[in-house]
Amino acid sequence: MNLGSITPILRSFNEAQTREFYVDFLGFKVDWEHRFEPGMPLYLQVSRDGCVLHLTEHFGDCSPGGAVRIATDGLDEYHAQLTAKQYKHARPGIEAMPWGSREMSIKDPSGNRLTFVSTEDDA
Repeated sequence: MNLGSITPILRSFNEAQTREFYVDFLGFKVDWEHRFEPGMPLYLQVSRDGCVLHLTEHFGDCSPGGAVRIATDGLDEYHAQLTAKQYKHARPGIEAMPWGSREMSIKDPSGNRLTFVSTEDDA
């Protein structure tokens, strides 16, 4: 048996804020989006490099307040890019964790937490 990659599904409440956060701030791109018909909830896939996330406005898909950990090389560079944007809703910092990793956590507009974890041996 082999297990494949995972795709987290995160709850979303406001399409404009979700796009601003994931696309404009974090630098993800929208791969595709789906609605059963106009006026129905949005379900979309965003990605950046090898990280793929599904974001959903559908009530039954998942609960808000989820958390994902994303392995990241170049954490300091990514932090500098985000800081330079002066995004009014988030100014993340990098923390050295007691277990030896360096991490940058950011909450999205729906309360989901993304933690970018350095894969470099710089702890």
